[in-house]
Amino acid sequence: MAKSVLLPLLAWLSLAGQDLRPIPIALPKPLFEGTPENLRAPNLEKPLGKPRPAFLAPAGAINAARGKSVTGSDPDPAIGDLDMITDGNKDGADGAYVELKPGRQSITIDLGSKHAIYAVVIWHFHKQPRVYSDVIVQMADDPDFISKVRTVFNNDHDNTAGLGIGKDLNYVETAEGKLVDARGVEARYVRLSSNGSTASPANHYVEVEVYGKPQHCSVKAAKRWDRQPISKSRKLVSVPVLPN
Repeated sequence: MAKSVLLPLLAWLSLAGQDLRPIPIALPKPLFEGTPENLRAPNLEKPLGKPRPAFLAPAGAINAARGKSVTGSDPDPAIGDLDMITDGNKDGADGAYVELKPGRQSITIDLGSKHAIYAVVIWHFHKQPRVYSDVIVQMADDPDFISKVRTVFNNDHDNTAGLGIGKDLNYVETAEGKLVDARGVEARYVRLSSNGSTASPANHYVEVEVYGKPQHCSVKAAKRWDRQPISKSRKLVSVPVLPN
């Protein structure tokens, strides 16, 4: 059986019989409406035209990236600090995003321990519509990404990044963010890379959320872990989300 068929099948079997519930993703207020017609990007995903449906994951799945350590290929961003990428603020307005240098850049989130990861939600920049190039999401057991590296999303259609030809589609940034189905991959480190956008050669991040369950941890403990205060100034709207 082909690997492309076997992996999704194994992921589905691993979830069979579990108590699946919608992940409660809080979305920021949209900063623009509609999808522009003049964006030129190859292999562009068609807009869904309605709110994304709910994404189901095993009960107890949390945003394990909240407040976690972030490192990057550009350790001194032109705008913002790397720790803003996991601070819970998805507003996307001026002062609420991180700008990395032009060209291919990456960030790595340390979850602190191995997790079963079900979804990654990415907000690069949603103040205006744009398409980021060569977006790749990988997971590994070590910070250098040598051991058990797994790619869960790759829209680098011409292998510019040198990590293989991706089959995923390019997409327009919106307040919903991009939800990537991680299919229960077990890993401690999550790395995201990009290579500029249709609007700028620089790279940006507003927020990244990683939904999963820590291994060898009870559901009750996992829920306690995710109870962290959110600033009252953040304008968030709770919307159920599901993969594209």
